[in-house]
Amino acid sequence: MNIWTQRLKAGLCALCLAAAFLTPALASSYTDVADDAWYASAVESMRTQGIMQGTGGGTFSPDLITDRATVVTVLWKIAGSPAAAETGQIFSDVPTDRWYAQAVAWAYELGITTGTDKGEFRPADQITREQLAVFFYRYDLSLGHETASGILDLYVDADQVSSWAVDGMRHAIGAGIVEGSDYQLSPQATATRAELAVMLDRVLTPAAG
Repeated sequence: MNIWTQRLKAGLCALCLAAAFLTPALASSYTDVADDAWYASAVESMRTQGIMQGTGGGTFSPDLITDRATVVTVLWKIAGSPAAAETGQIFSDVPTDRWYAQAVAWAYELGITTGTDKGEFRPADQITREQLAVFFYRYDLSLGHETASGILDLYVDADQVSSWAVDGMRHAIGAGIVEGSDYQLSPQATATRAELAVMLDRVLTPAAG
């Protein structure tokens, strides 16, 4: 049984349990995350696991667009926050004293990020859904996981997926990490912190089930 079959079975099991036992929703720890929000449980899960934290003042900022530094850092955290072999500055725009510097160094060593042709990482750049899918794809490759192969043609905007992101998006779809809406993937749309939390939860919850 491969990892994606395990994740699917675990997810189905969780759905069955939810249907059988109508447990009350956990109260949100953030003032801007309603208890019944579609991302509330994922946000709380990421908080309790120390993967994603708030943005200050008791808020999570679920609608804030995710940047590259945040994505690399959360992947580094779910990997166990390993130390990077390289301790010097790798990218010209990532000084070693930045909060995401070690995560970026780790991601570079494993091929999760390669930066730009100008030797930059561009940590503050907003991330698109297809870019996020590629990060998840490269992360699983770095762990030696079997990658999934979803069917892009099921979505009406499949032709909008960039050629360099096709394998990543197929993987994210097949693994259940990325889900479309109204048969659309919206690959060029930016990804919010709420979306990131939900995607991370889809990766971590089935694997632990």
